[in-house]
This record gives sequence, structure tokens and C-alpha cells, in this order.
Amino acid sequence: MLYSRLKKLSVSIEQFPVFLYLIRWLCLSTVIGLLAGSASALLLVSLNWATDYRESHLWIISLLPLAGLLIGAMYHYWGSTTVKGNNLLIEEVHSPRKIIPLRMAPLVFIGTFLTHLFGGSAGREGTAVQMGGAIADQFSKLFKLRSRDRKIIIIAGVSAGFASVFGTPLAGAVFALEVLIVGRVRYEAILPSFLVAVIANYTCHDLWKVAHTHYSVPFVPEMTPLNLLYVIFTGIVFGLAALTFSKSVHFWSKLSKKIKFPPLRPFFGGIIIALSVLLMGTTKYIGLGVPTIVESFTVQQDWYDFLLKILLTTFTIGVGFKGGEVTPLFFVGATLGSALFGFIPLPMALLAGMGFVAVFAGATNTPIACSLMGIELFGAGCGIYVAVACVVAYLFSGHTGIYTSQIIGSPKHLLFGRLKGVSLSNILDKDKRF
Repeated sequence: MLYSRLKKLSVSIEQFPVFLYLIRWLCLSTVIGLLAGSASALLLVSLNWATDYRESHLWIISLLPLAGLLIGAMYHYWGSTTVKGNNLLIEEVHSPRKIIPLRMAPLVFIGTFLTHLFGGSAGREGTAVQMGGAIADQFSKLFKLRSRDRKIIIIAGVSAGFASVFGTPLAGAVFALEVLIVGRVRYEAILPSFLVAVIANYTCHDLWKVAHTHYSVPFVPEMTPLNLLYVIFTGIVFGLAALTFSKSVHFWSKLSKKIKFPPLRPFFGGIIIALSVLLMGTTKYIGLGVPTIVESFTVQQDWYDFLLKILLTTFTIGVGFKGGEVTPLFFVGATLGSALFGFIPLPMALLAGMGFVAVFAGATNTPIACSLMGIELFGAGCGIYVAVACVVAYLFSGHTGIYTSQIIGSPKHLLFGRLKGVSLSNILDKDKRF
């Protein structure tokens, strides 16, 4: 009797089932947000310690090959089902098969920590996202969720990891909705994605008191027709930088596979990276590179800084070391934007901020999320500048990206309509130049 009344109520009052849906996902988002936010806090604290220790004990970089061998062995013997990383999360949303193994979280955490401690060039976003996705998907098994709900909960895990590791809940929420399909946004997961982003960010920043890096764009000029042309030009440059980064990751990954025994790939790669750091005589281009990113807003960087970061990061990731690509993309964009200050009559901080998010937008095919990130990090005043730069960079990065499991929902030009429904990995594999 009660069930039939509730059923009639749900049909007659639209807000009733919506309210139940809200309560359900608020409960799940709270648990996922607390766990993922705590994992991100631990990751950030650990990487800060690893960076400080490495910079005060530079001899440790000589052990990078051994760290690479250990990372390669861990994934070869215990992590073969999780080695795809972020691409595995995307694939499970598109075509759910198996619950993401919980061991993905500790494996990627340890691998990323070792990569940073011994001098690899990598980021942290991929680690946080993979930990968030792996943790969230365990609830699919625990509550026996349907395939539709499982897709949503993985998206929630991605949102939680991204939002908490960068302190950008709006960007994190939209990133999780936008990153799955190029040119499409998954609105069915919009409520959980936003809820969990806020909770995870609060957990990391407020409960655990882990601070995020602050950036400043003190002056934003009025948008004029000439300034718009400058922004479009820089957006093209940032998009080409993103294209170079994405293609380079694929190139090094494909080349390293000529070494048949996977653990040896990061071992030999580690030798090359360690020797490169020794020859350059600087650690500027390894690790996260946050000090250089911050400096790019006030001091003009050399024109080659972004190229060296692209080379070292894509090689590090391509040969099998662990970590994200996003913070290195921030480095690439910020230093490139700062270098363009010598040619473009816009404020240096604004150019660095535009590059910071626009290269990221081009490499991940997420222009909306990156526009929101620019507003969250640099303030609403530069919103129109970063948004135009992100959109143009997204278009000019082509049908490439660091997440090769992305499927094209809307091609970037009508001439490429045949690419609709094709994954980026298929496009890259058919490109004989890389």
C-alpha cells in the first residue's frame, strides 16, 4: 500500500524522485569526497616532501634508473590490469566491464612518489584522478550498482581527484563531465560530479589543511579588437604546443615498446633522464616545476624552457614512469606565455595565465573546464581572455590528446565528420608520422 502511494506520488510530483536522487548521491558523494580528498592530501604532502628531499640531495637522481626498474616491475607483475591509468577509467565509462582494481590507487601513488623523489619529470593529476576513480568504483561492487550508475560513480571519482589536487572544484566537476567524449558533456552525472568536487576539495584544503599554490594576474586590460587578435594568435600557439606534447607522449611510448621486457623501459629511460639532468646542470625541468610556473608570472622565461619540459616529461611518461601530465602542461603553457611577452603587448602575468590553462585545454580537449580553472585560479577579470585562448587552443591541437581513449563526439571541423565515434588512439595509430 505504502509502495503504491509513493509510486503515484513520484509520478505526480516531479521533484519527489529528484529529491530522492539528490539524497542518494549526496550520501555517496560525501563518502567518495572524503576518501578521495584525503588521498589527494596525502599525495600532495608526499610529493612536497619528495621534491624538497631531492633538491637537497641531488645525488639521488643517479638512482632514477633503479626507481624506474622498480616501478616497471610493480606494474608488470602486479598492475598489468591498471597500467592504462586514466585511459582505463575512460574506457570503463564508455564500455563497463570489470570493477577497477583497488590496487590501482597504491600502485600509482608509489609509482608517482618514486618518480618525483628520484628526478622524473611528471605531474600529479593523473595520480589523483586514478586514486579517486579506483576508490569510487569500489562502491559499485559494494552496493551492486547498475551499469548506468557505475558510469556516474567513476565520473564522480575523477571529479573528486581533480578538484582536490588542484583546489579547483568547478573545473574538477566540469573536467570529469567533459573529458570522456571530445565535444560532448555528460549531463547525466552533473549532480554527483559537482557535489563530490566540492566535498573532496573541502576535505583536502580545509579538513587536512593542505595548501594549494596561488597565482596572481594583477592587471587585465580592456578587451579590444586588437587584443582579441593577440589572444587568438596566442591560442593558436598554445594549441600547437599541446599538439606537440600529445604526439610526443605517443611517440616515446611507441618507441619504448621496442624493449620487450616492460620493467627495462623505465630503467633505460631513467639512465637517459639522469644523464640529461647532469649535462644540463639544472633540475628546473624535472619534477612538478611549480617554482618555475610561479616565476613565469613575473619574470620572462627563456624561449626554450617549454620545449625542454615537453621533451623531458613526454619521455618520462612515455617510457613508463608514473605521474600526471597536467602540471607539466601548466609549466609548458606558463613558460611559453611568459616568453611570448617579448612579442605580444599584453601583461606577462596574463599571458602566462592564458598559456597555463590553454595548453592544458588543447592536450585534454576540455576547453570549458580549463576556462573555469583560469577563473578559479586567476580571478574572473581575466575570464574572457583565458576562455578565448582555451577554445582556440582546443581547436588547433587537432584530434589528439594525452587521453587516447577519448572518443570523438563532435569533430573540431565539419571536414572531419568521418572521425565521429573514433577514439584518439585509433587516429594516432594511423598517423604514420608518429
